[in-house]
Amino acid sequence: MVGLELSPAHFLYTGPLLTATPALAAVTMGPKGTIAAAAVALTVSVTTATYNQAWGSQMVYTNFLAVFLVSVASVTTSSAVRTRRQTELDQVRRIAAAAQDVILRPVPARLGQVRAASMYLAAETGAQIGGDLYEAVQTRYGIRMIVGDVRGKGLPAVRAAAAVLGAFREAVHYEDDLAEVINHCAAALRRECAVPGAMDQEALVEGFVTALVAQVPDRPVVQVVNRGHPPPLKLRHGGVHALTPTSPLPPLGLEDFLTGPPAEPESYPFAPGDRLLLHTDGVIEARNRDNDFFALPEAMEAVHAHTPSEFLEQLHQELIRHTQSHLADDAAMLLIERLDDEVGKQVDAAATSSSENAFQASPLPSSQPVAPTRRTGETSTPRSTSSSRAASMPETQI
Repeated sequence: MVGLELSPAHFLYTGPLLTATPALAAVTMGPKGTIAAAAVALTVSVTTATYNQAWGSQMVYTNFLAVFLVSVASVTTSSAVRTRRQTELDQVRRIAAAAQDVILRPVPARLGQVRAASMYLAAETGAQIGGDLYEAVQTRYGIRMIVGDVRGKGLPAVRAAAAVLGAFREAVHYEDDLAEVINHCAAALRRECAVPGAMDQEALVEGFVTALVAQVPDRPVVQVVNRGHPPPLKLRHGGVHALTPTSPLPPLGLEDFLTGPPAEPESYPFAPGDRLLLHTDGVIEARNRDNDFFALPEAMEAVHAHTPSEFLEQLHQELIRHTQSHLADDAAMLLIERLDDEVGKQVDAAATSSSENAFQASPLPSSQPVAPTRRTGETSTPRSTSSSRAASMPETQI
């Protein structure tokens, strides 16, 4: 258009084409892009009018008026559309956050002989609800925890996460074997998948849930059953160790791949002052602009915080700095810190008494209510089943 106006063929009138420029920009660009397109159209009009010495003609002023009116209308329309889309997206995100809060209750700050904290970080891209899950419950067997990650997003992932969490919250109170607790979770997932219409075809064919259950009894150990989940990280005396299972097991939903004897809990030392971090792969698979993974073990070793909630908050800030506030996947973290035995027993005695009373009232009680809190955790080295990356030596099993 500029070449035509500056050529001998400038007698051809190109005003309508310039007038349509802001309107076309409003379709695909935001208000800023529309203003830029209007500025370009106005610049071209002034340049050609000056070059062709057309100032004073009615055609030039009509063209300027048309560009101005169309530009104002285009910017107004683009702003209204952008505002409406943002409002709709914010509403969807609020609904997603509300649904996530119903499933993921905050972990109590104190559970018997441990202090705890939890954190859930939603991905920046999209507004679909993720399938990350976690829970920590005080029982007569000790403190029992679960962390898991459902493959996929949306309502099917929420249904799968709710089924697994519901089974865990019930089974932890009457199953003395930790392996049986996770077996109940697997059975609940199979029942959910069998409900017509509950899962889409892709989830039925390729769906699974990586999960890990852990138990902190009165003894200075932590027992773990891992079903295809990134191993937890233990922080002791400033060093991070991954509690890697000796016999890897497939995720929930892939029981056909189970071989050998039934799963047994593996025990690891967990003394007073130690911290244990349970996390999902959204943490260790977070990348920066250079495509480098987040070094969780090193980040844990660099954190100096007194409480579990402060520890997780500092980890959160390191993760945000690494990804520059652009998480590609949801991330969940659960941190516990073992207290001195004498301090923990005083709190544990009162809580255990109320737990047993609830257990006697019903043979299959549901989990007891929890108050919003956060927990402490250890730094970690490993990665998920799909991409594992050991940053430290695995912890010795006992």
